[in-house]
Amino acid sequence: MLSSNDIRTRFINFWTERGHKQIPNVSLVPQNDPTLLFVNSGMFPLVPYLSGEKHPMGTRLVNFQRCIRTEDIDEVADNRHHTMFEMLGNWSLGDYFKKEQIPNVLKLYIEEFKLDQKKLYVTVFAGNGDVPLDEESIRLWQEAFLQYGIKAKFSKENHVFNEKAGKIKDPDLKIFAYKKENWWQRGEAAGELGGPSSEVFYDTGKALFPIDEKEHINSDSGRFLEIGNNVFLQYKLNENMQWKELPQKNVDFGGGFERIVAVVQGVRDNYETDLFKPIIEKLEKLSGLSFSEEEHKQNFRIIADHIRASTFLLGDEVIPSNKDQGYILRRLIRRSIRFGRFLNIDQNFTRELASVIVEQYKHTYPQLEENEDIVFNEIEKEEIKFRQTLERGLKELGKVIGRGEKIDGEKAFWFYETYGFPFEMIIEELKENENFDEKLLKQDFESAKKSHQELSRAGAEQKFKGGLADHSEETTRLHTAHHILLGALQKVLGPHVHQRGSNITNARLRIDFSHTDKLTPEQLAEVEKTVNQIIDEGWTVEREVMPKAQAEQLGAEMEFGAKYGDLVTVYSIKRPETGEIFSREFCGGPHVQNTKDLLKSGKFKIIKQESSGAGVRRIKATLEK
Repeated sequence: MLSSNDIRTRFINFWTERGHKQIPNVSLVPQNDPTLLFVNSGMFPLVPYLSGEKHPMGTRLVNFQRCIRTEDIDEVADNRHHTMFEMLGNWSLGDYFKKEQIPNVLKLYIEEFKLDQKKLYVTVFAGNGDVPLDEESIRLWQEAFLQYGIKAKFSKENHVFNEKAGKIKDPDLKIFAYKKENWWQRGEAAGELGGPSSEVFYDTGKALFPIDEKEHINSDSGRFLEIGNNVFLQYKLNENMQWKELPQKNVDFGGGFERIVAVVQGVRDNYETDLFKPIIEKLEKLSGLSFSEEEHKQNFRIIADHIRASTFLLGDEVIPSNKDQGYILRRLIRRSIRFGRFLNIDQNFTRELASVIVEQYKHTYPQLEENEDIVFNEIEKEEIKFRQTLERGLKELGKVIGRGEKIDGEKAFWFYETYGFPFEMIIEELKENENFDEKLLKQDFESAKKSHQELSRAGAEQKFKGGLADHSEETTRLHTAHHILLGALQKVLGPHVHQRGSNITNARLRIDFSHTDKLTPEQLAEVEKTVNQIIDEGWTVEREVMPKAQAEQLGAEMEFGAKYGDLVTVYSIKRPETGEIFSREFCGGPHVQNTKDLLKSGKFKIIKQESSGAGVRRIKATLEK
């Protein structure tokens, strides 16, 4: 049986043997992107290159990328979903396309991962008003399957299984078409990329969950597990919002590593793979309980998932707090502790689990070992603090019960949110003191919880607008204005000024910078004048990829607190006639090509200034007609 490390090695070797360069995985915390809370896909670091920029390592790329998705933290407890997961991916940036990708993916799964070709199925795009059925992919899949002795048939009808016996009517049916499920696009604005996708599924042989429809490849029964997705980026929305062929056609392949390891190792539960076994075994030792007992599985899974995600976040130097990434980290750690109580773990345990995870992953993700002091100290500190909070909560609950106050669903949820009390703990306390309708209380509690989640999700969607970076024209212009503003501040106030934080939306920019005193009206006017002068004069904005050491030697400004790899992207604002440099910064973009482009949005205007802490000032500004 292949180990997870065997699969890692085979995947990277398979593609490097075919001319791909392995690119580094990036931090879970996105750099220069205020629209996204965490890196949530392998594609994320490659968006500019899928749009046409040249990648410094070429047109064929491969890597593993750590990702986090937070939408369903409360739902993590089944056999195949995770908060933190790894995506294995390969890309063609205007190089090869479907003809090469499809047979190679099938070869990867069958010959390298040793999966049974009879259990593999694929889906293609069914077509819509603008883009037709992906007949090319159907033909290429048929040719690829034939290499392994399977005369793969295509079916327009997806529901093709014997409902009672659970057997496939025709074993040669391998290719099915869907519309929504097999189309990918980045957004709805002119200039956005899109294209058909082709997913790979593995038949595990048995449904895990009941469904209200006939069984099919893309159902939620858990029988067919998606283990890979080929996105063929070949279209772009024009000004009339119609999909037109791209001159550069890209391949973006992504596969969930945990799921692939599970099917390769022949288990139905990702937590039974060697990716999670050391964590589960440590939990069994700490709790004295067994993961094999069905009543405990959910608690084991939640703790293993959350502490693994927490360890990776701490490894990327996220610290528990009450906002943004730190809030998610705090929530994950505290949920782990709460569910640990259901496994009778009353002593501190998160540091011990984190140690297991660091040891297991340090060779693939060396930042875990490099930052292990942060990982161990911060997770233990948060656990100690939360256990104290739980004790205060127990005392407060006792007071409320002692006063004879009624605990309704809203009040129960308040204790849940404020002190981290799971509903079951509240029930245990209430049972000793009063008669109540447990079923009704639970319904009211779940209703209050759902309302809170909907509000939180709405807020998150406003602040972190799903998916990929905001490359709208307005945001792009303000991003460039941000660079000019920093240069102007240094010119007016002095070279001690450095960026200490930023946030850019499509409506305004915000910069935090090192400076002790409040800016005078004269200084603000001079800064504003300098920025508008650079805009009016039409300085060029040039992008270069270079070694980090070279960029540092050139004096490029770094984003405060950001982590950079060996190769960095640097944007310079230059006077075209003389090559004079006004601004030079480490940055991932996006930017205009000439500062005159900012005039399309308007003149630069400072909205307000304020303090942002000791020795740090904040300016908010915009471009307005």
